[in-house]
Amino acid sequence: MDTKSRMLKYENTYSEYATKDSDAIHLKPYEEDIRPSYFRDVDRIIYSLSYTRYIDKTQVYSLEENDNISKRMVHVQFVSKIARTIGRALNLNEDLIEAIALGHDLGHVPFGHTGESILNELSLKYDNTYFNHNVQSARLLMDVENNGKGSNLTLQTLDGILCHNGEFVMGEYKPREKTKEEFLKEYSDCYTNPDAIKKLVPMTLEGCIVRLSDVIAYVGRDIEDAIRLGRFDRTEIPDGITSILGSDNSTIINNIILDIIKNSKDKPYIKMSDEVYKALRDLKKFNYENIYSKANTKAMIDEYKLMFKTLFESYMDQLESEDYSADIYNAFLNKMSDEYIESTNNARKVIDYIAGMTDNYFINQFNKYKKRSKKR
Repeated sequence: MDTKSRMLKYENTYSEYATKDSDAIHLKPYEEDIRPSYFRDVDRIIYSLSYTRYIDKTQVYSLEENDNISKRMVHVQFVSKIARTIGRALNLNEDLIEAIALGHDLGHVPFGHTGESILNELSLKYDNTYFNHNVQSARLLMDVENNGKGSNLTLQTLDGILCHNGEFVMGEYKPREKTKEEFLKEYSDCYTNPDAIKKLVPMTLEGCIVRLSDVIAYVGRDIEDAIRLGRFDRTEIPDGITSILGSDNSTIINNIILDIIKNSKDKPYIKMSDEVYKALRDLKKFNYENIYSKANTKAMIDEYKLMFKTLFESYMDQLESEDYSADIYNAFLNKMSDEYIESTNNARKVIDYIAGMTDNYFINQFNKYKKRSKKR
């Protein structure tokens, strides 16, 4: 038995509904090595520059002087661990699950979902396209990483990342088979159709697990962060939720995972019981009302808008005037391939640059360029 066969021997234990290495589809030709395809996807994700920048990206709370508050890096690891726990119990492909989980939030921008909303407004204004972090995650791995050449991941991993959006919770997740062309059309539609993102369904059970695990990973942990910051008390969570899911992160995770395994074993779908699904949906609603809607004050949001606008307009000016001394050239464009430069318009270059920034780098750039900005 050769080395690659040894690395794949555990496939003999897979469920009939699991995604096999032989199912892997690539968008471009690739050179094989001893690693199975999805295992190699994990490597290419964790060694990417985008993955490194997870370390200083907002999860919910920005600019908090508390080192115990979650950052994006911690969140993706939680998603990976939760999803792999479910995947192992259901005999699914843990390599594919890990790749999707670790790559799913690469496209998140400075200041989390608030920053994403602001960048979406600028994207519509300057590029006439919608910006969504899950779409940007897929774009990074297809067209931006590796100096604009992309990482050539499998279609299954890219699809799971594109379709991961945990904002849309369902009681049952059933994968939908796709060709390469169908995936690319879904990806393209997300830029021009605001409803396209709501219709995305993963093509694998592994992708379905990550999508649901995204919610499981943040819904309880965000409560712990909010309590740690003194935003509310645990006793405020309604009894109708805590009696089913629990009131602390560990119990919430455990109860949902066990319910999913019980209702999904040897099935071609991932499902929660009606009781747990309703409680999870109610907990998400509670979090939005008590955490997410209050995470940033109006003054903070207005400041973020000014920062994004200032930087976006500064970079557009620099590209139009071909100011090669500017940071967008030195830190980003000068390293990119001719293919990326020639196929990407100025607005998209700016979007890629800003979306990839850590919070601190974004703040430093604003402080550097705010005095140079001008009204357009």
